[in-house]
Amino acid sequence: MSTKSLQNTHISSQLRELHSALVEIVGVMNRPQRDEAMIKEAGISLDRALFSLLVLVERLGPIGVVELADRVGRDYTTVSRQVAKMEGLGLISRRENAIDRRLREAVITEQGKMMTDRIDEARERIARSIFAKWDDQDIEDLVRLMRRFADDIKDDAPVAR
Repeated sequence: MSTKSLQNTHISSQLRELHSALVEIVGVMNRPQRDEAMIKEAGISLDRALFSLLVLVERLGPIGVVELADRVGRDYTTVSRQVAKMEGLGLISRRENAIDRRLREAVITEQGKMMTDRIDEARERIARSIFAKWDDQDIEDLVRLMRRFADDIKDDAPVAR
């Protein structure tokens, strides 16, 4: 077997292991119990179905309902109802898009930001327990490489072949 073939086999093995790890991470992160635990740890009162939407509006807003629905893999009409519910709770507001007035975007309100700040504090407490036995350099490497991977994967749109 050639050196190049061995190298390709090694890379394929690494990519399978990376995919396996990502599937496991996404599976854990998408568990309803995880959101419920985060809500409880944050000491907030929020419907679990609204949890990820609120965080995304805070991180990515202003954001339209179509993009929000696409990011969470839910139907547009479902997300639209959930956005209306968050607006009614005073957690977000909606406004016209500056470029296209036909589009309405969700933005975080002060009350919503206070809630996501509490979620961030809870997330940090949970993460500190996960990383308690990690070396500082390992954490720095993980953050750097995950940021690089996230930036590269979002710029690499899938194409049909």
